Amino acid sequence: MESTEIVSFFKELQDSICSEIEIADGKALFQEDQWVHHSGGGGRTRVIQNGNVLEKGGVNFSSVQGELHVRLKAQMGIADDQPMQFLATGVSIVMHPISPKVPIIHMNVRYFELSNGDCWFGGGIDLTPHFVVEEDARYFHQCLKEVCDRHHAGFYPDFKQWADDYFYIQHRDETRGIGGIFFDYLKPDQPGKGQGLTKGQLFAFVKDVGKTFAPVYTHFMYLHREEPYTAQEKEWQYLRRGRYVEFNLVWDRGTKFGLETNGRTESILMSLPPRAEWAYDYQPEANTAEARTLALLKKGINWV
Repeated sequence: MESTEIVSFFKELQDSICSEIEIADGKALFQEDQWVHHSGGGGRTRVIQNGNVLEKGGVNFSSVQGELHVRLKAQMGIADDQPMQFLATGVSIVMHPISPKVPIIHMNVRYFELSNGDCWFGGGIDLTPHFVVEEDARYFHQCLKEVCDRHHAGFYPDFKQWADDYFYIQHRDETRGIGGIFFDYLKPDQPGKGQGLTKGQLFAFVKDVGKTFAPVYTHFMYLHREEPYTAQEKEWQYLRRGRYVEFNLVWDRGTKFGLETNGRTESILMSLPPRAEWAYDYQPEANTAEARTLALLKKGINWV
C-alpha cells in the first residue's frame, strides 16, 4: 500500500464530512483556507461558522513532509545528525454547536511514515456533551464498539480505556467528556496495541473510524437542534467550553507539539470555541442537570 492512497483517502474524507455537515446544518458553508508548510507539503483548513446548528466548526486536512524535526528525533531515539525524512497526513475535526443541548465532538485520524520504512496510524473520536444524556452516551459508544469489533475484539476495550486516560483534565480530576476511543503508534505486524494486524488491516480500521464521524454527529445535530434551552443552560455551556480550552492548551499533546515545532497556528487553534467563560470556584447546585453531568465526567464508566 502506497502512502499516496492514504493521503487520497484523507482528502476524500474531508470532502464527504464537510458535505454531510453542511446538509445537516442547513445554513452555513465551509470556507477553505489552503496553506503550505515550511518543511514541505501543506493542507486545507475548512471552517464553518454562524450556522443554524454550528457556531463554529473545523475540518482540517494536512499532508506534510520534510526533514524530521529535532524534537521528534529525540522522542524516537534518532541522532540529531542522522538524516530522516517524514510524511505526516490526516484529518482533524472539532465542532462547537450553538445549543448547549448539542454536544461538542472531536475526531482525528492520522498516518506517519519515516524514510527508514517505519510507519504507524493514530487517531480517535470523543464526545463532550454540555449536559450528559445517558442514552446518547450509550448510542455513541455502541457505534464505536461496532466499528472496533469489525476489526479486532480487543480494540474497543483497549482504546476506550486509552481515551479515558487521554481526555482527562488532571488539574480538575474530571474527564473532558464521555470519552470514546483513542489510539496511537499502531504499527503493522506488531503485537500489543496493534494486535498484530497488517498495514492494510490497520488502514481499513482507520478508514472505518473516519467514516463513522458524519453519521454519528449528524444524528446528534438532528436529534437535539430544536430543543429549547434557558439562559442558565447557555452560561453552563460557556463554562464547559472553558474546560475544553483548558484541556486543549494544557494537556493535549498535538496542540502543544504543533505550537512548539512551528506548526500552522490558525489550523492548530481551530479547535478552540468562539466564546468560553470561567467562574471562580463555580459549584453547581445539588440535584441539577449540571451536577449530574459533573458526576458522570469520570473514567471507567461502562456505557455499553
